[in-house]
Amino acid sequence: MPIATPTLMPDIANQTLAQTEGALDWVGMSNIEMPLVVGAANEPERPISARIDAFVNLTDPKAKGIHMSRLYLLLEDLSNNDVLNHDSLRKLLHDFIDSHDGLADQAYVKFSFDYHLRRKALVSKKPGWKAYPITLVGRYDNGKLALQLGVEVPYSSTCPCSAALARQLIQDAFAEQFGTDAEVDAELIHRWLGTSQGIVATPHSQRSIAEVKVLLSDDLNELPIIHLIDAIEEALQTPVQAAVKREDEQEFARLNGQNLMFCEDAARRLKFMLSHQHAFADFWVRVNHYESLHAHDAVSIATKGIPGGFQP
Repeated sequence: MPIATPTLMPDIANQTLAQTEGALDWVGMSNIEMPLVVGAANEPERPISARIDAFVNLTDPKAKGIHMSRLYLLLEDLSNNDVLNHDSLRKLLHDFIDSHDGLADQAYVKFSFDYHLRRKALVSKKPGWKAYPITLVGRYDNGKLALQLGVEVPYSSTCPCSAALARQLIQDAFAEQFGTDAEVDAELIHRWLGTSQGIVATPHSQRSIAEVKVLLSDDLNELPIIHLIDAIEEALQTPVQAAVKREDEQEFARLNGQNLMFCEDAARRLKFMLSHQHAFADFWVRVNHYESLHAHDAVSIATKGIPGGFQP
């Protein structure tokens, strides 16, 4: 019986031309699910589950399309044989373009994942896990490489206006309780302040989210994920907690009382902090206060304001 000659499979991307000619800005894939190992500065390497967008431009107006499988296989190689860090991200973008010689001269990749950190409680120091949503974006364009790091950090915000109104009600309750006595027993006041009649009102606070994106400086050679998270939490002073005991909750209440802030205050704190970080060439901040008083959110946005940089 004669052996059948293998049939060559058609390669439409290489063997046919575009039905309608024209260059394209970006072509690729989005929401690729893949496990990776991330390497961040001053932290051990850790596994994560990422969603990935991978694109190149299409410069040849006659080409039918790009080779999407080549982009995927490069990501697959990164997943199995390397660590996602500053150097591998740079190499990946160059490999995207090299794999499309004559078809592309720009490349883009975006990784979205949760980065888990063990954070200690404020006073008891009990450890607990916190997940920080991270976006890592790399773009190679016109011979220039740009790496962008983004993070979402949850924190608590207490309204200064509400605090002032609560203090006024407490003052009124004090006057009603003790009248205009020239002398009042300190122990009696101390006991009264520990009752619900003594603190008749409390200010409203809410969980809030700081969304921060930074453009990494060219001389940086590591991913400053932890540094950025720590700097944001230090600037805001009221990051949400994981494991807490009563002493931690009390300290959290104290920090909220000492860091009253509108969304404008929070955005200005972050803008000031980021403006003094030499590791970041540019930044974009969006502060979201998910109001407990209103059914809508309070939002403030800030950028560094450099020409050609992040836009509000």
